[in-house]
Amino acid sequence: MKTRADHATYSAQPEGKSQHGRIVGELGLAIVGGDLQPGDKLPPEAQLLERYEISRPVLREAVRVLVAKGLVVSRQRAGAIVRPRNEWHLLDPDVLYWLIQARPPRDFVQTLLEVRQVFEPAAAALAARAATDEQLAGIAQAYEGMAAARTTAELLEPDLAFHRRIAEATGNDLLAYIGNMLSLALRESITLSSQLPNTHELSLPRHKAILTALQARDPLGARQATLVQLDETGDDINSVLANDGRVNLA
Repeated sequence: MKTRADHATYSAQPEGKSQHGRIVGELGLAIVGGDLQPGDKLPPEAQLLERYEISRPVLREAVRVLVAKGLVVSRQRAGAIVRPRNEWHLLDPDVLYWLIQARPPRDFVQTLLEVRQVFEPAAAALAARAATDEQLAGIAQAYEGMAAARTTAELLEPDLAFHRRIAEATGNDLLAYIGNMLSLALRESITLSSQLPNTHELSLPRHKAILTALQARDPLGARQATLVQLDETGDDINSVLANDGRVNLA
């Protein structure tokens, strides 16, 4: 089973960029995790230069990355200031990863389920109308990969592909982008629900119902099948979280 660290964009940087990645990662997590609040300034440049033992250009490039992710605004003389939470680029893979790390599993899962309940049923309904035959075949192929999986680890990638391909099959580039950006968070959700011993048996019929509705070009059926799948997934995750609090997302 992959760990959270496996998904970090900066965890696999080449050695020459490791310090740059460390600075971005630590400051980004401090902001998203609440150690630095909106309106706070980043630590003084001299303090950061000493802490990380880096050159000023490397530090300033790291700050530019945080600016690009919407986490800070850089002002002359004032320095880098943490932006309000509603201005963060939450679908940025790194920001989303830091959010996953910073929040308790129950809070994160609830947030993700709410997003999925808004996004996925509508995407499935649209895909039922708009998908090409080739796209439907791709969704079916992902389902077959799920059916062929022998372990929960083997189930993960085709499960992710199934949901991502539905978003792509909407024919809407923005929805496809959102579906792709949600893959990191969805990976964590699937990893958590997969801690149930019968996850394979539970998951397949739910996804088969969605696939059948898509193949029948039935928007209402696709929407309803997706809602059922999400409701039951939420129940599965709650069962795991209620298991004496023994949750391993790391």
